[in-house]
Amino acid sequence: MSESPLSIHLIAIGGTGMAPLACLLQDLGHRVRGSDQPLYPPMSTLLADCGIDPLVGYDPAHLDPQPDLVIVGNAVTRTNAEAVEAERRGLPIVSMPQALYRYLLAGRRPLVVAGTHGKTTTTSLAAWVLTDCGADPGYLIGGVPKDLGRSFRRGGGDRFVVEGDEYNAAYFDRNPKFLHYRPETLILTSAEYDHADLYGSPADLLSVYGRLLETVPPEGLAILHGDSQELRALAGRARCRVLFYGLGADSDLRPAAPPEPVAGGGSRFRIDDAEGGEVEVEIRLSGRHNVLNALAVWAAARHDGQPAEAVARALGRFSGVRRRQDELGTESGVTVMDDFAHHPTAVSETLRGLRSRYGGRRLVVLFEPRSLTAGRSFFQEPYRDAFAKADRVLLAPIFYRERFAEADRLDLPRLARELTEHGTPTTACASSEEVFETALAEVQPGDVVVTMSSGSFDGMAARVLAALGEREAAAV
Repeated sequence: MSESPLSIHLIAIGGTGMAPLACLLQDLGHRVRGSDQPLYPPMSTLLADCGIDPLVGYDPAHLDPQPDLVIVGNAVTRTNAEAVEAERRGLPIVSMPQALYRYLLAGRRPLVVAGTHGKTTTTSLAAWVLTDCGADPGYLIGGVPKDLGRSFRRGGGDRFVVEGDEYNAAYFDRNPKFLHYRPETLILTSAEYDHADLYGSPADLLSVYGRLLETVPPEGLAILHGDSQELRALAGRARCRVLFYGLGADSDLRPAAPPEPVAGGGSRFRIDDAEGGEVEVEIRLSGRHNVLNALAVWAAARHDGQPAEAVARALGRFSGVRRRQDELGTESGVTVMDDFAHHPTAVSETLRGLRSRYGGRRLVVLFEPRSLTAGRSFFQEPYRDAFAKADRVLLAPIFYRERFAEADRLDLPRLARELTEHGTPTTACASSEEVFETALAEVQPGDVVVTMSSGSFDGMAARVLAALGEREAAAV
């Protein structure tokens, strides 16, 4: 570390980016403290494991003794008591992405993964592959990779892998977080419309992806999903070399033949590598979207000079990320999955992957429209098309219902009616509890239940699995 240890206070220390950052800063030798509302696992556990005990609530007194630096999470408003006091005292204040760049990315070679879909899985996969190949990368990921154990690591190599979040940086910086990261290598997985609470139109979101692309230096590399016409349209804004990956014939990196499903889940495909020749890759994750994720990481790892055989081996050993097609267990003959899918495209691709993985078994989907985009009428028809891939759907109420005008709100009864009419029985439930009770009443041995939400969904997946276990125990 180039500077003396600092006393650093983090406002909203329990955020999914802030908590790992706090641990990384402490690992660098800084004296770290912070405040938040009462925290629960996994963030409370993560901080406790690093010896950080957050202050509860927001109080100007939490800034005593006075810190050298204040880091503000993006959920913090300008009226927050500690933010107001920090400004009154004239303390140095930065956002989470500013601090991440200053203390962990500067002087290294950031590999940034951005896009509407697949960021967390692709970032986790890149961190795992580089780790398994011996590159000793640092990383910060918005999920928990099963093989890496936790979502962050300082690392000793020149690479730092980070998930590029398109949310705003802080109340004093409304630009996306990823514009602070200055990628040497950029992976863009997709550019579909999302985050309607921040971006008023698809063009607004595309514009910030274009600005991110422009930050890659001329000597860097942009790895773009070539099947996305939106990303192809943005490619001209790059100052660096652009490599397209995809399943289509016009991509630079693509499988030599259509990927084949593997018994028990996963995919097998061959890559014609410019230097390594034809290499067979077998991954444990199902679905063509995961084949695409693997292709993107292949391109990044080979760009770093990792041997083709080592990269293929590492890809094949990756077990996935919690809450991404995450199989929690089987009770009473029913397999329960937990997934983060909430955008219609993610829902569709996840169900396609599960259909491949579980063959003819009945797919029962429990869906919560949790995000400020998922509850919008903009996705009425796309959701209908996506959920048609399931066998039974239970819809929870829109989480932020009161935030939408009626004309802008997803019409769940209409969605349920149209899906049912087209052959997928669907119920718009009045509460999450009704979703839970209906699922338990209906599921049968052989079913696969998958919960989908960008939030906690009241612990739905774990509750369903536990209740099925109690049912099985009672039947013995």
